[in-house]
Parts: sequence; structure tokens; C-alpha cells
Amino acid sequence: MSILLTGGAGYIGSTVASILKDEGEEVIILDNLTRSKKEYLPNGIKFYEGDIDDISLLEKIYNEEKIDAIMHFAAFIEVGESVIEPYRYYENNFSKAIKFFNYFIEKGIKKIIFSSTAAVYGEPQYIPIDENHIKNPTNPYGMSKLFVERFLESVERSSDVYHVALRYFNASGAYHNFGENHKPETHLIPIILEVALGLRDKIFINGDDYDTVDGTCIRDYIHVYDIAKAHLLAYRYLSNNKQSLKVNLGSGEGYSILDIIESCRKVTGAEIPVEIRERRDGDPSTLIASSNTAEAVLGWRREYLTVDAIIESAWKYHKEKFESSK
Repeated sequence: MSILLTGGAGYIGSTVASILKDEGEEVIILDNLTRSKKEYLPNGIKFYEGDIDDISLLEKIYNEEKIDAIMHFAAFIEVGESVIEPYRYYENNFSKAIKFFNYFIEKGIKKIIFSSTAAVYGEPQYIPIDENHIKNPTNPYGMSKLFVERFLESVERSSDVYHVALRYFNASGAYHNFGENHKPETHLIPIILEVALGLRDKIFINGDDYDTVDGTCIRDYIHVYDIAKAHLLAYRYLSNNKQSLKVNLGSGEGYSILDIIESCRKVTGAEIPVEIRERRDGDPSTLIASSNTAEAVLGWRREYLTVDAIIESAWKYHKEKFESSK
């Protein structure tokens, strides 16, 4: 039996696919390659190119493969872009996902692992955030993910289809040949490392007047390897339990943008100039997670325990990629 993984040529999806393969699981990848590249696909994994709402393609996959579970990563992920183009986010992240899920649910697939986000919470009422925290997204990206969670809850109430929704708090770092390659890049750590490599002149900070210690946004950073391991544990959980879960993946620690810049300076030895700009719409000031559920129920333990270790892995990846491109 196989796990069908959508978005498997992306940053997190490719890492998860690699970990699953290393653990002896059969993996199939579906990706339309609109925001990823074929060379990011892990070796030795069967690949189908196309969109998740292409029913004829889904029919082909179902007829050719023996699918036991779905891991769904295929989504647009940029907060700022979602504010500017909300329709594209609701269409891609919600409408297409519902069509995709409906097809396989009707075919009898009963195990779904969903790549959700910390953005479903919005501005925190308390820190660290646990899974029972009120859900009040401040941007269309977070709302589109919450809509999918609500859909999966409705499915469970009317059937024996169960899911685990994993809510990430800033996936970071690199694992072997799998690192962040977004085009354009909008995530903080790789952008800072591009400054260190001389590919950018400076790092822009969107607002330094938030209600935080140094005025910049605070986030919880988790290594992509640790996130990938959580997906494996979620699959094993669903293979042994008939109960859905919502699970935060975080460290319980928060780092401001200035903290991350300083860590990058330490790891790279580069100066990394900074310029302050106005706030970006839709950004909560602080997001820090409690991972008690992940640890207690899934048996999840982080291997990358410091932000310096996360940045060191990312720096090695980006530096090697830069030097090989010369």
C-alpha cells in the first residue's frame, strides 16, 4: 500500500517524501510543478505531474496505485500574496482541495494527513498557543487552511474517514538536498542568507513597532526534518487509531526577526545590513506553540533544538547551492 503525497516537489513535501521512503514506506507524488521543480523530487519515488483537481488524472492514479493514505501539501503559502489575491488562495487551497479529497474519500480512502498552519490562530490570546486556542485567522492564507480543517471535521462526523491536521510554526532549515527554493523567496531565513551570500543588498524588516521586546515579530521555528518526522508519526497514528487530531508543531520558544538576523550573522560571519519598512498586512505579532499534543500523543521529539542549528543546516545548503551555480 502507498501514501499519495501532493506537493511532493516542494520544500516540505520533498523532505517528507524522502523521510517516508527512508522508513520503508511506498510513496507516490502528485505535483503540478507551478511553484517547484522536478529536480527537487526525491530519487526513486513515482511521480505524476498535474493538478489536484484534474479528475481524469486522479482516476489514473487510483487505477494504477494501491493508495492507503493521503498527505496533502499542495497549496499557496505566502501571507502577503494571499492578502493581495485572496481569490487565488481560496480557489487553490480550499476549492481544489475539497474536490481532491472528495474524489478519494468516495473511493474509500480513510486516512488523511493535512498540512495546515499556525496562521489558523491569528493574533494569540495566550502564549504558548495550544490546539484549543480560538481560531481567528488574520489573512486569507490562514482562513483557507482553516476552511479545509472544517471540511475534514464535517467528513469525520458523517463517515469513518479520519485525519491529522499538522499546524506548523515556521518550517526552516535544510535536510540533505532538500532546502527552501521558493520563487520568489519570501521566507525570512533564506532571504537573510541570500544577503550573506551577496545576492541581496540588505534584509528588509516589515515593521519594528509590534508589541514585542524589540518591536519585531516573534515566531516559533521548527526544522523541516522534525516536521517530516511528525508526518510519519501521524501516518502511524492513523494506522492504529480511529480518531482525528489537530497537532501543533512548534518548539515553545519564540525568536524575533532581529534574533534571527543576529543568529545568521553568527553562523555566516556576514554583516547583513538591515532596513526597516512599514508593517505588512495580516502578520500577527507573536506566534509560539505548545507541542504537548505532538509529544504526548504522537511521541514526537525534536532533533534540532536551537535556532543556530536550524540556520547552520540552511546555510550549508544555500552556500553549496550558490557555489555550484558559479
